[in-house]
This record gives sequence, C-alpha cells and structure tokens, in this order.
Amino acid sequence: MIGKLTGRLDDKNPPQIVLDCHGVGYEVQVPMSTFYNLPEIGHQLSLLTHFVVREDAQILYGFASAPEREAFRQLIKISGVGPRTALSVLSGLSVAELAQAVTLQEAGRLVKVPGIGKKTAERLLLELKGKLGADIGLPHHAGSDAQADILQALLALGYNDREAAAALKALPQEVGVSEGIKLALRALAK
Repeated sequence: MIGKLTGRLDDKNPPQIVLDCHGVGYEVQVPMSTFYNLPEIGHQLSLLTHFVVREDAQILYGFASAPEREAFRQLIKISGVGPRTALSVLSGLSVAELAQAVTLQEAGRLVKVPGIGKKTAERLLLELKGKLGADIGLPHHAGSDAQADILQALLALGYNDREAAAALKALPQEVGVSEGIKLALRALAK
C-alpha cells in the first residue's frame, strides 16, 4: 500500500522516526542499521516501507535499502516471527550477516539477538534456507565446502566477518580445510 516515503526528517527516537511528507508526519519504525545511517533532523530522507495493518494498529516500517526490506518480509512470513522480532533481527545483524548465518546454518549468531532463543533461531535458519541470498556476504568463490568450513573456523576463532572474508579471498581456489586455515591465520597475523 505505502511502498516509499520521501520527506524531511522531523524526529529521531529509536527505533521510531517521524518523516514529514508535505505536511503529514508519518511515524515509521526502523531497524537500528537504518537508524544509525539517518541524516540530521531537518534533512531530506527517502525510505522504502512496509505497511502492517492489524486489528489494533496500523504501523509503517522503514528501510534504507531494498535487500533490508526484503529480508524483513521474509522474516515476518515465518510462523511465530512478528514485525517486532524481525526488526530486532535486522537491528542485530546486517542483511549480509543474516544471509551468511543462514548459508552456514549458524544458530549461535541469531541467538545473540535479543528475543531470539535457540528454537526460534533454528526455525529461522530452516525457514530462510534458500530464500535469503545464500551468497550475500560470502566471497564469490566460497561455494565449496572447504571454503565454507575455513570461513566458519575463522569466525569461531573470533575474527569478524570482514577479516575472515578478506583472508578467504587471498587463499588459493582449491585449498584444503586445514591448509586453508593455516594460510588464513598467517595472513591475519600480519
């Protein structure tokens, strides 16, 4: 119904903003990833939206990017996951991190999000498998099981996504898991 809003940012109060569109102030709920990238109050802003009509409320959810809105829509299709939980997931993980967690089936990353327990995390992974861009956030050559295992090992050792992905890109295409981990650790130690 309402797919996009463009106007002047009137108020920021996480996770809600007020967007003035030609004299009409729309209250919009946004994930923290969008909130942190908002301009100063008074500046122009354009958000993609998702409009939810319930028996007791009509709520607009706003997103800075199309992939973020699509991930939100995929999340709310899952039984037991409402808009508030979906917003919480997108506030705790970027779309790329969520897609990577789904691809690698890492429930531990989802459990870190407030409001997501182990069973919910496992259900999310199961329901989103194949629906969320499986290659988002992964290097383009990470299709092999060895590459995925190396990446998972680096993440388990405490390296962040960016460091692990950079180390993975530097590895030869057909490297084995144990050799790949050794080479990646050497590269990260420099």
